[in-house]
Amino acid sequence: SLRTIQLYEKKEANIPIKNLNKIADFFEMSIGELYLNEVNELGGNYASTKAFTSGGNVGYRLDNGKIVLRVPLVTIDSHAAFISNFEDQNFIKNLYSVDFLLTSIEDASHLAFEISGEAMNDGTLSSIPSGSLVLGKEWNIQKLKAKEETTNRVFVIVSSDRIICRSITSVSNERGSITCHNLNPSPEFKDFEIPMSKLLQVYEVIKKQL
Repeated sequence: SLRTIQLYEKKEANIPIKNLNKIADFFEMSIGELYLNEVNELGGNYASTKAFTSGGNVGYRLDNGKIVLRVPLVTIDSHAAFISNFEDQNFIKNLYSVDFLLTSIEDASHLAFEISGEAMNDGTLSSIPSGSLVLGKEWNIQKLKAKEETTNRVFVIVSSDRIICRSITSVSNERGSITCHNLNPSPEFKDFEIPMSKLLQVYEVIKKQL
C-alpha cells in the first residue's frame, strides 16, 4: 500500500524480506545494491570503495566507514536441507544471499538464518520474533565445551534434528548437554537441554533484521 511504502521511505517500519526482494526486483538490483545506494543524512550516497572477503563471505566497505556483509541465507523452508548439507560448500554457495549493514566485522564465517517460532519474543527490543532474519557468527563448538562465556549472548543452534534460536544458560560436560533458554515467558516455553552430541554448528547472533 502507499502508506506502507511511505513508512519504508521514512524508516518508520522495517521491511520484511519478501517485500525487500520485491523492491530489489522492481529496480533490477540486488539487496546489496539497495544498501549501497542508501542516502545518508548528509545527502550523499554510500559508495563501495573495495570488495573484500572475510571468513568466506564478501563484504563492501562504504565511504562512511560501515560495512555491507553479504551472506548466504538459511530460510525456514531450507532448515532441513541445511542440516543435511551443512558441510557442503556448494550447497551453501547456492543459497539465496542477504546483506547486513555493520560497523565492524570479525574474521569468521557468517550465515544468516530466518527464525521460526516465538520462543525468543518477549515483546522487548531484545525480541527475535518469528520471521526475523539474524546474522550469525560461527562459534567453535569446543568453546561451549570449554564453558566460555555465553551469558547475555543469543545463538542459532544447528543440531541434527532442528535449527533453533535461543540463549545458552549453562553447559554441562558431565551430562554432555547445553541448557537452552527462551525469552518468551509464556508457560509453554520452558528451558530444555540439548545433548552436545547432537550439535552440528553454533552461531552467535550479532545482528537482526525484522
